[in-house]
Amino acid sequence: MTQLKFLDKPPRFLFFTGKGGVGKTSLACATAITLADAGQRVLLVSTDPASNVGQVFGITIGNQVTAITAVPRLAALEIDPQAAAQAYRDRIVGPVRGVLPDTVVKGIEEQLSGACTTEIAAFDEFTALLTDSVLTADYDHIIFDTAPTGHTIRLLQLPGAWSDFLAEGKGNASCLGPLAGLEKQRAQYKAAVDALADPKRSRLILVARAQLTTLREVARTHEELAAIGLTKQFLLINGLLPQAETTRDPLAAAIFRREQNALATLPEVLNPLPCDYIELKPFNLVGLAALRKLLADTLPGEGNKEFTHTAIPFPSLSSLTDEMAKDGCGLIMLMGKGGVGKTTLAAAIAVNLAHRGLPVHLTTSDPAAHLSETLNGAMDNPAVDRIDPHVETERYRQHVLETKGAHLDAKGRALLEEDLLSPCTEEIAVFKAFSRIIREAGKKFVVMDTAPTGHTLLLLDATGAYHREVIKQMDSSIVHYSTPMMQLQNPRQTKILLVTLAETTPVLEATNLQADLRRAGIEPWAWIINNSIAATTVRSPLLYQRASNELAEIEAVSTIHAQRYAVVPLLKEEPVGVHELLKLSKSSAVEC
Repeated sequence: MTQLKFLDKPPRFLFFTGKGGVGKTSLACATAITLADAGQRVLLVSTDPASNVGQVFGITIGNQVTAITAVPRLAALEIDPQAAAQAYRDRIVGPVRGVLPDTVVKGIEEQLSGACTTEIAAFDEFTALLTDSVLTADYDHIIFDTAPTGHTIRLLQLPGAWSDFLAEGKGNASCLGPLAGLEKQRAQYKAAVDALADPKRSRLILVARAQLTTLREVARTHEELAAIGLTKQFLLINGLLPQAETTRDPLAAAIFRREQNALATLPEVLNPLPCDYIELKPFNLVGLAALRKLLADTLPGEGNKEFTHTAIPFPSLSSLTDEMAKDGCGLIMLMGKGGVGKTTLAAAIAVNLAHRGLPVHLTTSDPAAHLSETLNGAMDNPAVDRIDPHVETERYRQHVLETKGAHLDAKGRALLEEDLLSPCTEEIAVFKAFSRIIREAGKKFVVMDTAPTGHTLLLLDATGAYHREVIKQMDSSIVHYSTPMMQLQNPRQTKILLVTLAETTPVLEATNLQADLRRAGIEPWAWIINNSIAATTVRSPLLYQRASNELAEIEAVSTIHAQRYAVVPLLKEEPVGVHELLKLSKSSAVEC
């Protein structure tokens, strides 16, 4: 097998990062097996809230080091963010319980209930593996499936002058609760960030697909991490369709052209990075046999044997749009992990509704918004804009400085300005803009392409905190009132569409997202399975096998997970522009 660059003289720590759906978990597992098979002692760690490492290996792992008995010298650990967050809260609240008044303790617990706390708590456990030699002494390599985000690292790099400021009761710290416990850990966090930035100890592998939007997002990730000292990065392009599959299959040929065009226009900042390419495989990446084949150069071909898979008719996107159009107005939110096509589907739904003469506002809260590229032109209906996180954050920052900051001395104002540099400030600012848009949905359709799942849950968590605060302060004599969370929970006002692919990991993550939404009292209205090969006609042996693999996932969505669903076929050309988006929104599997 040709030596892959990212596996050339690997350091002790390997980190796989990238947007959802690009294959981080499979690649991390395959790398762990490769190193263990070569005689190295390996610990595989998942810091992904929706970890499916155990599912990939076919065993239960959980929040404890578990030997993978089928692979000598390999063990795995799944950090449970919720358990980590609870332990983190207990460590902070425990010492003051019974000492401070119950109302104060309850206030601290409420501050520590957010998604920011969960992210920091998971990082708390993560740093121990980077810095505690006793915990990791038995291993030559520690491989992380999902590296900490630039968001988390920036939080932990904030200067440490919090204690006196918070003790004096000044400021309006957006991350006050989560950050309250950081001071004791600061030395450990600094050691962890230093380890991440040291190429002799750590290697960061950016995983991507050969898609224009995905590569642009990887470029942003590269620059964000490089700016905080993590400069030694490798690029790994996963899931490339082999050219041999294109000879008798027009769809395969179109996919191959699209991928090669994306690679030919690779963002300049990525060009200097060492790069490896992994071919698309025909099988599901579950089980040791499949994982051992993932990093292989090529697979045995089918010779001249020809397969023809005929498109299967499934419920179309137009059937969902027909039902939504009957309401005349409302909020439509598309949610799901990154890389599943939410932006394109949001644009297709909005264009379809506008084509019927209905007033539509199409917007996004995704920092990597691609709506303008997808629509490829300006128009009055739908009205199109985005919640720009930078603009909204600056607006919120100035408001806080002009109100809370006006009453502080120079030292207090300086520390408040430092607090407002926290990434958590962005979530609050975006929430305020989100709330403004929600109010429009009583008069028109508001179609929202949301950020990838983690960001969206942060946004909804902020919505829930606002809801609880309004209810707490509400005069009991007031009968009629409404909060953003109440609107999200009302299926007549809001329709949540979960977008996924017909693959194991995306369906698992959509299922977990649905469970999270249900805990918040929000019931998803429908699922959309995007880019389905089973809903197309193919002749390529590889695509034929992948189409067959999709059927079990589609059946699980239709019979177990979704109240209603639609399947959108994989198209030869990317749906860009109003005309193509209309075709997409009206198409059925048979027509494609």
